[in-house]
Amino acid sequence: MASVPVKERVKVSQNWRLGRCREGVLLKWRCSQMPWMQLEGDSLYISQANFILAYQFRPDGASLNRRPLGVFAGHDEDVCHFVLANSHIISAGGDGKIGVHKIHSTFTVKYSAHEQEVNCVDCKGGIVVSGSRDRTAKVWSLSSGRLGQCLHTIQTEDRVWSIAISPLLSSFVTGTACCGHFSPLRIWDLNSGQLMTHLGSDFPPGAGVLDLMYESPSTLLSCGYDTYVRYWDLRASVRKCVMEWEEPHDSTLYCLQTDGNHLLATGSSYYGVVRLWDRRQRACLHAFPLTSTPLSSPVYCLRFTTKHLYAALSYNLHILDFQNP
Repeated sequence: MASVPVKERVKVSQNWRLGRCREGVLLKWRCSQMPWMQLEGDSLYISQANFILAYQFRPDGASLNRRPLGVFAGHDEDVCHFVLANSHIISAGGDGKIGVHKIHSTFTVKYSAHEQEVNCVDCKGGIVVSGSRDRTAKVWSLSSGRLGQCLHTIQTEDRVWSIAISPLLSSFVTGTACCGHFSPLRIWDLNSGQLMTHLGSDFPPGAGVLDLMYESPSTLLSCGYDTYVRYWDLRASVRKCVMEWEEPHDSTLYCLQTDGNHLLATGSSYYGVVRLWDRRQRACLHAFPLTSTPLSSPVYCLRFTTKHLYAALSYNLHILDFQNP
């Protein structure tokens, strides 16, 4: 954004604040999907069934070149989740396998990781962590000589829906289904695999955590089935979050994103609702329903840049353009 003229920056900032944007559809697919996506530079990566496709943005950032830059295959069932790390795509599949794909070559390796579908994966510093419906989380090495070698297997006693490695590379957090008598948010030592602490207390049964992310080594955000986004500061307390925002229509929150400052975006389970929040306030700033009643869909994943927000739903990839409303 620093290269954008000041006048343009002010205009775009006001559009975000006032909720002024133009809605569009970048991609469509015929069958219902549960897509996941990532942005890197001028490229967008999105999963469709058991493939991951890479598309290049056109210069305006509001449209895509129709022909994919690359197609990454290897899973026998749908891709549940993936991350980009060190010029690799690390993918988690419904076939219980983890895939490692080099972005700029045809190199692809997959290995059996879990007994059931791998719901989530993260990768930092040459370490991969994965979580599964089989009630385990595992730590893996990404180094060439130890690729596919499991370093730790952690019995979480609950289905794992989300996972993230701390920026310090010393620990990782799991978000589980909250079907047992323990917190759905637990932090584990990355080197030993031992439980370090759990976050919060008095979660209702079924308050599973579907998405979470670290903002810094001591702060993270979580959201899920209990309709809340929670902001945790480990320096202040691990038993109580320092801030929370409630989805006003009592909808499950599938995903979240933040700009690391005041802006927070969430994706809801009904009617493809994307909400924008100012983290200094309790109430939602703006809501954008992206589907109508007959085609109601969750927002499975969302990402944004300084000028655009991208939301992946069952049948479409939507864009909210705040540069040219």
